[in-house]
Amino acid sequence: MKHLVVIFLLVSTSGFGQDTSKNINSVQPPDIFIPAGQIPELTLKEFTLESDRISFSEMEEGRSIVVLSKEKIKNTPAMSINELLVQVAGVDIRQRGANGVQADAGIRGSTFDQVLILLNGVRMSDPQTGHHSLNIPVDVALIERIEIVKGAGARVYGQNALAGVINIITKVPNESFLSERVVAGDFNLYDLTVSGGISGKKASHLLSLNRSASDGYQYNTDYEITNAFYSSKLKLGKKEEFPQTLSVMGGFTEKKFGANGFYSSPDFVDQYEETQTSVVSVKYENKITKKIAVNASTYWRRNQDEYLFLRQNPSFFRNMHINNTLGVNLNMIATNKLGETAFGVDLSKVWIQSNNLGKRQRDVQTAFLEHKFSLLNERLFVTPGLQASYFSDFDGVLLPGIDASYRISKKVTVFANAGYTYRVPTYTDLFYQGRTNIGNENLNPEVALSYEGGVRAKIGFLKLQASYFVREGNNIIDWTKPDESSPWQPNNLIQLNTQGVDVDLLWQPLTIKKISSIGVGYTYLNQETGVEDGLLSKYALENLTHQVTAFFAFKYHKHLTHFVNYRYSDRVNLDDYSIVDTKLSYDNGKILIFGEIANLLNQEYRETNLVVMPGRWFRIGVGCKLTTGN
Repeated sequence: MKHLVVIFLLVSTSGFGQDTSKNINSVQPPDIFIPAGQIPELTLKEFTLESDRISFSEMEEGRSIVVLSKEKIKNTPAMSINELLVQVAGVDIRQRGANGVQADAGIRGSTFDQVLILLNGVRMSDPQTGHHSLNIPVDVALIERIEIVKGAGARVYGQNALAGVINIITKVPNESFLSERVVAGDFNLYDLTVSGGISGKKASHLLSLNRSASDGYQYNTDYEITNAFYSSKLKLGKKEEFPQTLSVMGGFTEKKFGANGFYSSPDFVDQYEETQTSVVSVKYENKITKKIAVNASTYWRRNQDEYLFLRQNPSFFRNMHINNTLGVNLNMIATNKLGETAFGVDLSKVWIQSNNLGKRQRDVQTAFLEHKFSLLNERLFVTPGLQASYFSDFDGVLLPGIDASYRISKKVTVFANAGYTYRVPTYTDLFYQGRTNIGNENLNPEVALSYEGGVRAKIGFLKLQASYFVREGNNIIDWTKPDESSPWQPNNLIQLNTQGVDVDLLWQPLTIKKISSIGVGYTYLNQETGVEDGLLSKYALENLTHQVTAFFAFKYHKHLTHFVNYRYSDRVNLDDYSIVDTKLSYDNGKILIFGEIANLLNQEYRETNLVVMPGRWFRIGVGCKLTTGN
């Protein structure tokens, strides 16, 4: 019950920052108390998911969706995308180290390579090992929002979206600016970010450079992280009713870090790793007529991973992997009397060079077709679809699915979805040869059937989303071993079934002075597997049973915000824990001053069974922003 006591204390003694965005909740609470009988109806704006395919407003969606708005991202105590995502119930971020060094993302009890990570719609999946999918070359200050789709996403997004999708969307400048931010903290932490933007009638550009480092919170947990990111958007053509745009994105991130106990065993404290991830994409969008739109893009992602078992003796055991993914896709959306039809293709090539995994390559061809039916005077939306994929080193697969939503009223929608999902093994799963890990060339792809039903409502000052979900997995891959002395090896589990409930609540009380918003999320999971009793699991069987997240936002003044995050995690194979983070910030648009404390209660905890996470960590920061006309 200790987590419930912490929640009570926070609610009783604090007020907290705000989760309002232009896409979801743009109403600002007034500074005065509104008398009873004069309470206005809170109008919560609907968001529309960022997509190259058929778009849905929030109340039309047939899937569970959570969006982290730019306001919450700005106010929350987080130095990395990993620390933002831990605040979402149903999303399981298993961090190794601090401040974005490395983390695995799971959704609803999944393993890390069963979640597809996107950056502005570009796939960041890592064919070598899913451990590097969250190598994102973007500072948190550049993020417009993060969209999380919980549940089966393979029909829409293809393989890796077995349990869900996380799409990180960066800002498009609406004014020209130059900004700088400096952060300092415990363990000789420093973080320096310089960014600038140009906004014009025909083009916008965004450029950011970031450098952070720390000596580490314990032996061999030091790190250095460098990020560089550029994006631009150009308007083509002269007809406003038929817009054409060309978007360019490029990013690079390098991480060098002590990997104390990161892999194999917590006893191996001298491990070390360096990674470099690059991404480039070019996208063209054209609304040809009022009823037809097309978009085409090309993308390239490169990841380099150097691993040393003994940092002081590189020759003892060293892995060097370089992998590339190059792809093109084309999508078309046509509006007709029955709704919208979308179809498209994606062609990609994957290749890897490694002193451990060898030289490998894979060709992937994907085609999809889906249709959104708008029925009953646009109250019922039904979207069936089919994706067909072919992998040169595995058989082809057909992934059917269907989403549906029914708008009972303007305030309440019920939704349901069902679909097959799929994931091919990584090259590490198949071919790795190490001292304590041995790959398995005979692995089969994972297959699962997922379905869920839920309700979404906006009533007064309250916003609610709740769902019940089931995932029936076959051939699910996990690294297992019969006893502690044996090496880990991946195998296809006979079956791994997951069921549970998700609840997300957002309350924005206009009638309570200074409290601007309170959010609570809860996820319950129950997993059953056909794996032999006593078999040790490395990833698949360490899910969260109960997960509680909460934030409290308080506005002392229009420029002074106080934000507190709380999360409780009850993992099946580890001790449960409660974490509280807090941030107090002053931001008038030109000057930023803030102080934050991560792990305020100095809780000792692990998010994987290998790595002890940091205790209490103080940070302070200052920043300034110059805009056109200043």
